Amino acid sequence: MARLVADAMTRRVVYLPEDTPLDEAAQAMRDQGIGDVVVTHGPTMAGIVTDRDIVVRAIAENLPARTTTLGSIATRELIMIEQNATVEEAVQAMRARAVRRLLVCDTDRKVVGLLSLSDVALLPASAAA
Repeated sequence: MARLVADAMTRRVVYLPEDTPLDEAAQAMRDQGIGDVVVTHGPTMAGIVTDRDIVVRAIAENLPARTTTLGSIATRELIMIEQNATVEEAVQAMRARAVRRLLVCDTDRKVVGLLSLSDVALLPASAAA
């Protein structure tokens, strides 16, 4: 039987405003033991930033972490998958879009979690795609 995204996803989603400085975002990621945050513009989701994005798009480019904001380095394309999709479908979507994380939504398109490649890797071997 195929495993569902809902069985593998991380349910905690952290939202930070797009004007949050990178050093504050990195501290929030560290303190909460997470590797990504959803970036907001008011009440709207505006993008996603990962710990890797901070390193590759900001630190490696010598951008100042105290004044560079999440909004300036965020990936704006948010890719979602329904929680009732299979993990295999999620992995195929990640491969097709060359991403490592997907937002997970319910049937009303409300975000209920995140699925990362590391979540998939932690599944028992018979359940991973």
